[in-house]
Amino acid sequence: MRDTDPSGDLPLILLEWYDVHARAMPWRTPPADRAAGVRPDPYRIWLSEVMLQQTTVATVRDYFQRFTARWPTVVDLAAAADADVMGEWAGLGYYARARNLLKCARAVVAEHDGQFPADHAALLQLPGIGPYTAAAVSSIAFDLPFTVLDGNVERVMARLYDIHTPLPAAKPDLMTRAEVLTPAIRPGDYAQAVMDLGATICTPKSPACGICPWRDPCLARRNGTAAELPKKTPKKPKPIRHGTVYLGQRADGAWLLETRPDKGLLGGMLGWPGTDWINADTPRPTGTPPASADWQPLAGEVRHTFTHFHLMLTVIHAPLPAEADPKRGHFVAPDNFRPSDLPTVMRKAYDLLR
Repeated sequence: MRDTDPSGDLPLILLEWYDVHARAMPWRTPPADRAAGVRPDPYRIWLSEVMLQQTTVATVRDYFQRFTARWPTVVDLAAAADADVMGEWAGLGYYARARNLLKCARAVVAEHDGQFPADHAALLQLPGIGPYTAAAVSSIAFDLPFTVLDGNVERVMARLYDIHTPLPAAKPDLMTRAEVLTPAIRPGDYAQAVMDLGATICTPKSPACGICPWRDPCLARRNGTAAELPKKTPKKPKPIRHGTVYLGQRADGAWLLETRPDKGLLGGMLGWPGTDWINADTPRPTGTPPASADWQPLAGEVRHTFTHFHLMLTVIHAPLPAEADPKRGHFVAPDNFRPSDLPTVMRKAYDLLR
């Protein structure tokens, strides 16, 4: 947290640019409205920041609007059924975020009377809120001078100061540089301005240096190194895992599904019964079908990429008798089944069958 602004004119220059060029976001309070005294809704800021982790703005917009239409306040979200929230989250990925979303909403209601605390330390005590989210909510929602460092800001700082240390090792230096620039006046608008600068002008490829408000002091522009920054440590190749899923449907149209365990990948999400996902250098698992039936493999397979590995799934299908008594899972009536409630990898299996 900074009490003074040692950074000269750079924040003011960027804020003047932001006042004209701020992106319109469904969760954002425009700078003109903010200047007129309109305060951002901390719930909407928090929800958007959780959704935007590892996910693009273009993807998040529709999810955010659906969420806030269905659950307009944190109190509404806290009272929601887990399955409903997980269903609305399906397709956004990183499903631990959805579980922590509910935990956090319920903690805000139980411990803070349904109001997000305007205190950085108190925000850090809430489930699922780490340093980045706490800084973002503190800054954007409550206009406290905390520094927000996302991928866009890292790129802007690396180029502004021509820092060639590769990420992630460069993060501490980039944070220090960003903290020095964070102003005491309008820190919330400033945080969003730096992110907008990185998203619209200081882009990963072909940065538009000619129209950048910080083009003159930018060391990477002067030195001709902007296009190669920030540097990143090469990632190791992702391993391949494989597994099997079973898609069973009764004559009345009901599908055999199961709720995955809370811990682990896709935790708490609806999915098809199946095997564990094991490394591809071991025999492909077949497992035990969840019910007695004439199970047949489908042609083709499902391919999906997670953060740390690629997954290849064999899909096995069977019509199930009316008296089927599955060893695992439960039947979901056709009127209650929405493929959109499935996480992406499970929906791919459904699409392969259809």
